[in-house]
Amino acid sequence: MKIHMRNIVSRLCVAHTWIAPHVVSCSYITKTHHANVTKHEASVAHIDINPCSLDSTTFHVACHMFEEMSEQTVALATTIIQGFVKRHCHEDAIYLFSKMLASKIRPNEFTFGTVLNSSTALGNVVVGKQLHACAMKIGLSCHIFVGSALLALYFKLSTIECPEGFQSQTGHSEEAVNFFIGMLREGFIPNESTFPCVICAAANIASLGIGKSFHACAIKFLGKVDQFVGNSLISFYAKCGSMEDSLLMFDKLFKRDIVSWNAMICGYAQNGTGVEAISLFKRMGSEGYKPNYVTLLGLLWACNHASLVDEGYSYFNRAWLDSPSLLKSEHYACMVNLLARSGRFAEAEDFLQSVPLDPGLEFWKALLARCQIHSNLKLGELAARKILALDPDDVSSYVMLSDAHSAAGKWSDVATVRTEMKEKGMKRIPGSSWIEVRGLCPSEF
Repeated sequence: MKIHMRNIVSRLCVAHTWIAPHVVSCSYITKTHHANVTKHEASVAHIDINPCSLDSTTFHVACHMFEEMSEQTVALATTIIQGFVKRHCHEDAIYLFSKMLASKIRPNEFTFGTVLNSSTALGNVVVGKQLHACAMKIGLSCHIFVGSALLALYFKLSTIECPEGFQSQTGHSEEAVNFFIGMLREGFIPNESTFPCVICAAANIASLGIGKSFHACAIKFLGKVDQFVGNSLISFYAKCGSMEDSLLMFDKLFKRDIVSWNAMICGYAQNGTGVEAISLFKRMGSEGYKPNYVTLLGLLWACNHASLVDEGYSYFNRAWLDSPSLLKSEHYACMVNLLARSGRFAEAEDFLQSVPLDPGLEFWKALLARCQIHSNLKLGELAARKILALDPDDVSSYVMLSDAHSAAGKWSDVATVRTEMKEKGMKRIPGSSWIEVRGLCPSEF
């Protein structure tokens, strides 16, 4: 480097083969190199840029150098896109990708995989589908790097607008499942990173048959199930109501972590088996695992569904004394739900006074639901007004408040609520359910 700098001082003409490695290795001197290249009109067509190793200032210089190159390659363009993604500049990454296409630069599998991650990070499924179509046109959609990114896109962007006007509860999970099956038919070989996404997608649509097929597929391609795939399978079987299979998967795991224990405890909670959840929690402690906030939440929900009020209160108070940092708004909401579910509204009101933080929307929704069940109109109205203050467009709160007034025979109040809904253009959202028929999940209204 010292020789190179002396050459600059001596106004010697420096070849680009000298300049290139120094641009890569010394980010702090990048501006000097760039000025020298420009001054001596050296070719920058073959300079290797590694923006992931550069700081913010020199990365922008690298981008400028890329713009000036007479021969822009897919490797350099992909590297710049990776630099944008690393810096969370996802819109810039997608913009550069579009410029690549306009410049007739053919993207490769790494380009698609990277820019798809930007689409996922932005939550833009429209752009994601356009990228998917482009990858299919070029013939790269079944490459493992692209396929994994597409599965992540469809799985993570889990809310879509349906023509009927309601939010689909399955989101893009069914799309992800169908996409994965199509990829398998075209010879795609999945890896350990692919299976957790697609197993979770199968869990979201509660398709036991398809999920079991994915389980067998994982054994076929991976040989053995690691803890990441195993944890996904535990949650999958629990969501499908098959706790026996969840426990079998849990016991077969060679290596467990806190996620494994949480998946089992939450699974028991979802299926209303609170006693088993408490038993597993005790076993977890005896094996030296420390609970986190998810463990505590699962435990409280298990007590909630099994109406184990005193046990739930005991676990909450223990966390309050020993690990107060574990307690989040969800835990307080769960405790209110637990007390209100059992009709202990006086204790629920006292508990409300002791909450040290803003409980949030879900907290008040939980309280309103229980007030409706137990016909506690006074507390229910308080909860409903809190919800409407936090989210004025929440249709469910208006409906629940109307139903509560109706149950109490307060028809004038029912008319007032419904008039307010009509003035705001709100409509009651029709319910829907999903059933599995021969491996398919058609909606039923």
